[in-house]
Amino acid sequence: MKKIVIATSGASGVNLGIKAYELLPKEIEKHFISSTNAKVVAQKEMQKEFIHDNADISASIASGSFGVDAMLIAPCSMNTLAKIACGIADNLITRSASVMIKEQKKLIIAPREMPFSAIALENMHKLASLGVIIAPPIMGYYSEQQTLDDMENFVVGKWFDLLGIENNLYKRWE
Repeated sequence: MKKIVIATSGASGVNLGIKAYELLPKEIEKHFISSTNAKVVAQKEMQKEFIHDNADISASIASGSFGVDAMLIAPCSMNTLAKIACGIADNLITRSASVMIKEQKKLIIAPREMPFSAIALENMHKLASLGVIIAPPIMGYYSEQQTLDDMENFVVGKWFDLLGIENNLYKRWE
């Protein structure tokens, strides 16, 4: 069974990470982490319970031997992005991300801030050069979204494509 971790850090758009988690197919073993700041954002944006405590760096998903196949951090705050780029693993999200990098597993980071500073772009470049996929939540207007839900489905569908998960969440280019 494929194992996937979805994490949210303290940036607006926490609902995108939660939606990605909820839409993962049942045949995937799924794990969810939320940073303290993401919980604050989530409380302001929506109500949701979380599964892994971000302070628990001894959780199963923090070990390479547990065998996580992929990880998506959506949204990813600039603080979390910077920590991952610098190798700081002081919480479960950054520890799990560092494990994905060292094990050469798929790590997708969805930075959610605009505009990007030169520092953030440098950190993204560093991570991309290590094989991390940088995939911010950007709309593709060809899929004819009509609602916020359509827009979110487009973004989540694109992330699922990167994770190798078949989906029909958006209208594809013809």
